[in-house]
Amino acid sequence: MEATMALRLPRDAASVPLIRQMLDGTLRSLGVEPQVRDDIELMLTEACSNVIKHAAPSDDYTVSASVHDHLCVIRVVDTGDGFDADKVSLPEPGAEHGRGLQIMRALADDIRFSNRREHGAVVCLEKRLRYAPGAAGQHLMTT
Repeated sequence: MEATMALRLPRDAASVPLIRQMLDGTLRSLGVEPQVRDDIELMLTEACSNVIKHAAPSDDYTVSASVHDHLCVIRVVDTGDGFDADKVSLPEPGAEHGRGLQIMRALADDIRFSNRREHGAVVCLEKRLRYAPGAAGQHLMTT
């Protein structure tokens, strides 16, 4: 079983709840366990929020998500100036902002950052899925 969605969104904070709800609804209907859905929601929120805050001069961004058996892969692509994830400094203790990359790294089973020359950045997040017993997603998996 494979499910894929892709949306081109305005670089606006109002776009984050939309994509979050769409992906969570899909994962919920497949029977993905709530804790895994919560992790995915937070990773997605952080990746999208980083685009909204930092991807100037981009006006929009794309989020694609695919579910294939026990794996969810999310790609957040902007058309901004890109960034080097290894050069992002850690926030000071007590800082109110700046922990997005740390959160994504802690929750994702795999995370990759790449820059497309003069075409922005790509954040790829992967999370292994766990299904509730008897869930639709479990029964639809390929063998």
